[in-house]
Order: sequence, then structure tokens, then C-alpha cells
Amino acid sequence: MLTVPDLLGLRLGKLTSAVDDWEAMARRLNELATGGGGADSAALLKRTAELADWQGVNATVGKAFVVKTASEFDDAVTSARSVLAVLQGALKALARHKDEMERVEAGAAKRNIRITPAGGAEARSPRDAAEDGVPTQADLIAVMLDATRVLREADETDRIAERALRALARGKHDFSDVRVNSLDHAKDLQGRADADRWAKEIAKGDVAGWSDAKLKRFDDDLDRYRDTPAFAERFATELGAEGTLRFWRDLAHPAGTLGAVDRERAEILGGVQENLSLTLAAATRVDSPVMDAWKKDLIEAGGQRLPAAPGTGGGTPPYAFDVMSTLMQKGKFDTKFLQGYGDALLEHEKGLPPFEPRPSGALFNHLPDAPGDAVSGFLESLGHNPEASLQFLHSGPDAKSHWDYLVGHGEGSRNSLYDAAKPLGIGGGARDQYETSLGHALESAANQTPYDADGLRKPHSDASASFVNRLVDYYGSNPEYLEDSKLRGSMGNITAEYMRDFQDGMNGERRIATHGSNADLGSVGGSTLRDFLGAVGKDPDAYGAILNAQQSVTTDLVNQALRDREGMSDGMLAIDVKNLVSPGGQIAGVMAEARTQAVYDDRIARDAEFNEGIRTADKWAGRVIDLGANKFPVVGDVVSWIAEDARESVVEKYSQDSSGAAGQQREDFLSDQLEGSSKAVFDATHRAAIEQGYSEHKATALADAAQKDIQVFYRLETRSGGGAG
Repeated sequence: MLTVPDLLGLRLGKLTSAVDDWEAMARRLNELATGGGGADSAALLKRTAELADWQGVNATVGKAFVVKTASEFDDAVTSARSVLAVLQGALKALARHKDEMERVEAGAAKRNIRITPAGGAEARSPRDAAEDGVPTQADLIAVMLDATRVLREADETDRIAERALRALARGKHDFSDVRVNSLDHAKDLQGRADADRWAKEIAKGDVAGWSDAKLKRFDDDLDRYRDTPAFAERFATELGAEGTLRFWRDLAHPAGTLGAVDRERAEILGGVQENLSLTLAAATRVDSPVMDAWKKDLIEAGGQRLPAAPGTGGGTPPYAFDVMSTLMQKGKFDTKFLQGYGDALLEHEKGLPPFEPRPSGALFNHLPDAPGDAVSGFLESLGHNPEASLQFLHSGPDAKSHWDYLVGHGEGSRNSLYDAAKPLGIGGGARDQYETSLGHALESAANQTPYDADGLRKPHSDASASFVNRLVDYYGSNPEYLEDSKLRGSMGNITAEYMRDFQDGMNGERRIATHGSNADLGSVGGSTLRDFLGAVGKDPDAYGAILNAQQSVTTDLVNQALRDREGMSDGMLAIDVKNLVSPGGQIAGVMAEARTQAVYDDRIARDAEFNEGIRTADKWAGRVIDLGANKFPVVGDVVSWIAEDARESVVEKYSQDSSGAAGQQREDFLSDQLEGSSKAVFDATHRAAIEQGYSEHKATALADAAQKDIQVFYRLETRSGGGAG
């Protein structure tokens, strides 16, 4: 395995010379084979031999030998061009890996981090750290992930190239007629060969008897090829739809056992489950007749039971859906496949008796916190495919029935079944799992990115914005549906993502630019909007996401207003700033009331949990600075200071500790929260003014005015009984 010094010290001169030599070799061999430049050629020799009048033994032996020899020149050209393609690909890839590692190392050095030979990260000497600052744990982890990723990719390049070259040189007496067009093509060829090899191993049976070492080798290959469509398609189609399901059933939960495996085996199976899920997801995205047949067969098999092989034990066999849904919790499955699979799955479940006894999907699950029922597993797959989740739940032809069954609370819905089971003391844990998975699907549909993805956010489409309007209207009109619900965490993430839309919805006729299409949340009504926020904000994680996003957006809005101030009087500017901070301040007020209700009234969470929610959700401070909604470009340092200032202000102004004040009155606690919210408004305005070049005096005056305005609003709200209900 390559080390960091190996990669950084890589000398590519010999490889470059080899590429030049093989270019010349391929050219010369081609001339010999085809007669380029007017010379005699193997092609001419072959034609002459085929047309000659051979007699006796030569008519069979001699002619065949000459024709085969002439043909070998064509194979020699093919082999030479294949070697050249592999070397060219390796040279380009290794140069890229080396450059990338140099960038990672340079960036690490600026943060006083040293990269270890194996790709780890550690702080430099205490003396250097004292002079230049100590790197954070997050910095160390980020550098380690970057370095190990580059090392892994370089290792893979080296492995593919070595295996391809060995295969091309394998023949002792003739040249290979296999053409390799590139390094990627070589990986495809290797992937198909490895898929065939594992399919043959699986066909032998007794996969449950595979040793841990053999299972690890299988997992390593799955991990290597999980994003290689050629491997994924071949593996899936060689096993067949039912064979794929039987393989995982027998491996994950051998017949006749209680499903208990030791910790090491369970960890390996967890890795296999994740990588097999990613592999099958990649396979479904391959557009080919054989994969179309595989998907059709799998959906048709869903409602059938998968009996164990004869002589391996009894028990109630699982439905194919129960097994397959455990293999759909990672990766992006094909959109059309998910629509067909989901339709068939829901139709199947609706036809079963409620809570019908059968083997739990948990028996086939070795991933931490994975859902145990088939529908929840399917919802996890929607959570990784935004297009599919939006179609399935909102914009597709059958979306209404899907919504009614999965989200709704009417007769025959999943929620009605859970409600009926609750007095019997069953279904609580299952409902929590279901709501978590449903929340992931709702996030994916609303935010138009996989629920667990990081990075830049996509502009909101008309359909996704419409979906958010629907969610806010539904749950805001029925906030009791979110009471003690695992959905609130996902609703908090959706609210953070659409923070500009929420602030716009609370800002009356004054419009706030949104990230793509506007969710038009003002149309649902002020009380509905506030009830939605109040219900969601009782969850500590949702509370943290909302406040971080709110503070960041508010700071960004003020920053824009102060930058675009040409021709505006001081009085008008102050009014404009107050208008922009008002909706954010209102949202902070609703969050204060929600936290107070959770801690004092409902007693469903502790203060410390809300403080932790603020810290763990601080990623939203950077995510929601909307580049598209700004009149002026906002990049680099501007994004950085807005996000960092928002994080610091939220932690400082919203963290509370009532543990030592048991006698504190509810209204005093709420008052402290509101005071912190008004100070956060001051911070947002003051920092933006300073960044835009205003004097300290003027910046403070603007910030004071904004803070006093929101304080007046809070007092009015308190007197009128407003806030989250």
C-alpha cells in the first residue's frame, strides 16, 4: 500500500518514457500489421496465404500456421495499444493524485497539522502551535479524510494498472486479443471478471459458512467496485433477482439460527450490507435489457415468501420485500425502479393483516440503527434519491395515495394503525423508526439533496417549494401530529434549508429573495406558520438547526442591505434594516417559547439538550448563505465571516443553564430567552455594518435600533399571548 511519502516523492519520468516508448512500439507494430508506409505487411502475408494453392500437408498445417502467425501481428498491435492506454491512464491519474496530496499537505501546514505516512493527521509541535494556533479536532479529521481518500484513490490506480498489465502479458506463446481502451475500461473488465468469480462462489451454496476472512475479501471487492456499473450489473444479473435475495437472506440470517453472531462477524456483515446496497443501487441505474428484467423480476417477487433451502431449518419465511428493503438503505437507486417497487410494496402491505407476525427485517439488518420493517427501509432509499422521493410523495401520478398512507392520519393510514396499537402497548419503537425514515424521505423531497449529503445546496424547484408549503400547512394546522414525534428533527432541517422562505412568509408584503422558487409560506397564514415552528422547535436538534440558519440568514440580509445603500438616507436605511431583522427576530421568539414549553411545561427535554442541539447543528450557519439570492456575489471570506459570526452569536446568546435555578419562574426563563434573541439581532446588525465600513458609532446606532424594535415586538407578543402554541 502506498504511503504519503511514496506519493509525494513519486517520480514519473520513467513512466513518461515508457509511454513514449510504447507509442513508438504501437506505431511500428501497426505498420508491420497493416503495411503502413508502403512496406510489406502481415495483412498482405495473410491474404497471400489464403489465396495460395497449398498442396498436401501444407494445405492444412502450413497454411494454418502462416495465417495464425499473420493474425498474431493484429493481436500484437491490440496488446501494444492496450499497454499504451493503461500506461497513459496511470501516468495521468498518478500525477493528479500527487498534485492533490501536495495541496492537502500545503493546506494542512497552514493549519499547523502534519500528515502521517499512513494518512493520519496530528498537530505539529507545541512550540509551533503556541505561535500559530492549535488545530481543532474538526480540522484534524478533515485533513485525515482528505489524505486517506487521496491515498486510497492512488492505491486503486496502482492496483488496476498492475493487474491490467499482468493480464496483457500473461500469454507465453501468443498475444492477447483483448483491447483495453483506458484505465477505466480496465477496471470495468476486471469488475466483470470479479463479479463472475463471486457469482460462481455464491452458486456453490453454504454462504453462511464462509469464513470471516473470505467474507472480508468479498466485502473488499464490493467496496472497490460499488461505484462501477460494469461490476454491479454483472453481479446482480448473474445472481438473478431471487438469487440476490436468497444470497443475502442466507448470509445475514442463516436458517435455523436465532440470528445472533459475534461482534466481529456482525461488523463485517454490516460492511457487506452497506456495500451490497450501494452495488445494487448502481446496478439499477444501468440501462440495459438484462437489468430491466432483473428489476421487473425483483418487484414481482416482492410479495412472495422466500423459503429456506430444504433441510436447513423451518420457521416462517420472510417476504422478499422484507429482505430487499434491508438492501436499499444506502446508495441512489433508479428513480423509475423506486416508483414501481414502492407501489408494489404499499399494495402488498395494505393487503396484510395489521402487524402480521413474520420474521422482522431486523433479522437481516446489520447496520446500526437501521429500520426493521420493509416500508421504512424503502423510505431510506427515497431519502437518498430526491427526484424519486418528490415524485413518490408529491408530484407523481399516485402521490396522493402515497401521502395519505404514509404521511396522513386518516383511516387506513400507517399512522392510524400505530395510533390503534398504542393503547395496547405495542408499536412504539417501530413507530419511532418509521418516523425517522419517513423524515429522511421528506427531507430529500423538500431539500432536493440526499438527506445526509453535505456541500452546496441546489436551488429549490417549483415542485419542492410547493411540497414545503404543503408540509407547513399540514403540520402547522395539526401541530399535535408532531407531538413527541421523530419527524421533528427532519422538519427542523427542512425549516433551516428554507429559512429565507420562512422569513419571507413572516415579512408581510416586504419580499425577501429565496433560493430558487419561493415556497410562499405567507399563504398558509401567520398562526399556522407559527404553530408549525413552535411544534418543531420543541425538539433540541431542530431548535439548533433553525436558530443557526435564522441567525446566518438575518446577518446575510442585513449585510446585503448595508452594501446596497446608494441613494438611501440614514432614516430609510434604519427602517430597511429593522424590516429585515424583524422576521428573524420573530422566529427566534417562537423558538424561545418552544424551548420554554419543552423544558417547563411538557418536560420532554432538558436545557442541556437544547444547548447541545445548538452546537451540533451549527453546519446550517454556513449552508444557508444563499449565493443565488444575493444581488452581489458572496464568496470566500464573506461567506466565512457570516457563518462563523452566526455560530458564535447563537452559542453565546441562546445557550442557557437553568440547572442551578430550579426555582426560576417560567416567565423569567422565557424572558431570558427573549433577551438573548434580541442581543443576537444586535450582533447580526452590528457585525454586518462594521464589515461594510460603517463607523463604530453608526454601526452601534443601527444595531441598537434593530434590537429595540424587536424588544418592543416581544413585549407586545407577551401581552397579547402570542408565541408558539
